Amino acid sequence: MASSAAGGVVIVGSGLIGRSWAMLFASGGFKVKLYDIEQEQITNALENIRKELKMLEQSDSLKGSLSAEQQLSLISGCSNIAEAVEGAMHIQECVPENLDLKKKIFAQLDRIVDDRVILSSSTSCLMPSKLFAGLVHVKQCIVAHPVNPPYYVPLVELVPHPETAPATMDRTHALMKKIGQSPVRVLKEIDGFVLNRLQYAIISEAWRLVEEGVVTPCDLDLVMSDGLGMRYAFIGPLETMHLNAEGFLSYCDRYSEGMNRVLKTFGPVPEFSRATVEKVHQAMRMKVPDDPGHLAARRQWRDDCLMRLAKLKSQLQPQ
Repeated sequence: MASSAAGGVVIVGSGLIGRSWAMLFASGGFKVKLYDIEQEQITNALENIRKELKMLEQSDSLKGSLSAEQQLSLISGCSNIAEAVEGAMHIQECVPENLDLKKKIFAQLDRIVDDRVILSSSTSCLMPSKLFAGLVHVKQCIVAHPVNPPYYVPLVELVPHPETAPATMDRTHALMKKIGQSPVRVLKEIDGFVLNRLQYAIISEAWRLVEEGVVTPCDLDLVMSDGLGMRYAFIGPLETMHLNAEGFLSYCDRYSEGMNRVLKTFGPVPEFSRATVEKVHQAMRMKVPDDPGHLAARRQWRDDCLMRLAKLKSQLQPQ
């Protein structure tokens, strides 16, 4: 548990993402203070974390080398923000996705932190230049965007403000690696970052294919889950190109003309109109009814699959 001696981690906001971050940092041996405005929310969050860690331990899926009890002993709640951030080396903000609310939190933190702590946001879509505008400690600010659910999906997008210090990026990258996540450096801010830009490109073409009657919604999902998704679980699109010919140059020589031709047939950005919304909605409801019980059960199944896939990936990592 030596890590905690170097300064602890503060999580601001005890919702789903905040709880996941708390568990991840505790798995790496860090002392974690979970801050929220109401004591009841903190109490509920700590109870939720306790259940989750015990369940993970029982299914042999607990991250890190410490037991569930040891990890739990590292996490404490705090409803006083000044007290919570004292001596912290990293603060991870996890409040709801609202620019004004997040800016208010960072302005508050800016007034009470020292020149060493890293101020990090979990935002999935707010630009660092808007989020951290006018802060005294802007050099210490960064976005560390996790992927839902963060405990099972290790990617973290690190997105700097134009004035973020290189050391802030380096320290956050090293910290994410230490807790077992897979950080990527987004070299400059862009709307949607990287993951959502790729995700929206897929959603956009998926929508057009369904809207134009090329494929049913369920078969469209099958193309991803039993096709592209299987190899993308291990290698990305660029390495796929490299391996699907005699190297990357060979792939481009062989297929660039065809790719160009097909890409030119892509339509405009969809309007996500009502008729197709209804069509996809009905297909999804047939597969998974949209009442809270069925959705929760399906999410649990998804998380179990991700947990098992994460285990498999760790066993199969090339040396």
